[in-house]
Amino acid sequence: MLKALAITAALALAAPLAVQAQAPSINDAQIAHIAYTAGVIDVAAGKQALAKSHDKAVRGFAQEMVRDHTAVNDQALALEKKLGVTPQDNPTSQALNKGAAAELETLAALKGGAFDKAYLANEVAYHKTVNGALSATLIPNAQNAELKSLLKTGLKLFTDHQLHAEHLAASHH
Repeated sequence: MLKALAITAALALAAPLAVQAQAPSINDAQIAHIAYTAGVIDVAAGKQALAKSHDKAVRGFAQEMVRDHTAVNDQALALEKKLGVTPQDNPTSQALNKGAAAELETLAALKGGAFDKAYLANEVAYHKTVNGALSATLIPNAQNAELKSLLKTGLKLFTDHQLHAEHLAASHH
């Protein structure tokens, strides 16, 4: 549990710093890649929770994460195709993927209530990180109006996710 929280804390600290460090030169192709990567990561975490958790509320939340992040990513892919934009890998996306892989590995070793608590704690921290990056860096730096609009829609939805995760985490202590 402590290791999971340490990794979560490291990811929560590292991701915004990586986004901020890159902010002056971040472009729409990189922004699109970061946003898409963040969604893919949460879909993977949700699928892991569905495979491991027996808690009805946790499973319901995980299903919501898989559904919503898949839907937003599908919209992002459609927009990228329409605009002819190829998402560009970047240090922020790479840092997110590295942190997520470590977190999934840590969560994989947990069972029952310990898994549920760690998963929910990670979801709270992860959504705080992503929402912070969206509001502070990705949305302000997006040049394309349609991309900016999609990011704003995502931020509203993911803020609801964060509140839901916080509520569930409080009830699973």
